[in-house]
Amino acid sequence: MLSALEVVTTVVVGVMVGVEFSVAFVINPILNALPEDSAQLGHAHGGRMLGAVMPVWYIGSLVLVAVWAVAGWHHHGTGLVVTAGALLIVSVIMSILLLVPINNRNREWTPGNRPADWKQQLNRWLRFHYVRVAVIIAAFALLVTALVRGA
Repeated sequence: MLSALEVVTTVVVGVMVGVEFSVAFVINPILNALPEDSAQLGHAHGGRMLGAVMPVWYIGSLVLVAVWAVAGWHHHGTGLVVTAGALLIVSVIMSILLLVPINNRNREWTPGNRPADWKQQLNRWLRFHYVRVAVIIAAFALLVTALVRGA
């Protein structure tokens, strides 16, 4: 049962990393290449769509990692799992304090009501997002290492 939990957790976190990596390095560059109103509307729609899904995914990933750490407490590599969990906690805290406030504003913007500094706000969100992506990639790498080691 522990092996199944390890694999499911690693896959769930890995897919989350893939989505967030794609947002940073594929979706945002595509949106930013669109004409201004289209780019801003695309960012707002993405903020609404992913803003509804990602909190559940982040918390669910964290819960799975916590269950893995507890269930495998006496197994080799548990420290890697605990460290991955700590990194996921950092990503959740970053999200709540830094990214979500910007996203909540962005998802309500239209070409008629967006603030003059909307591009600067989206650029700030993206800089924070790059850091968050690095944090969750590190967490994922630790989980993969723990899985390979048979934690």
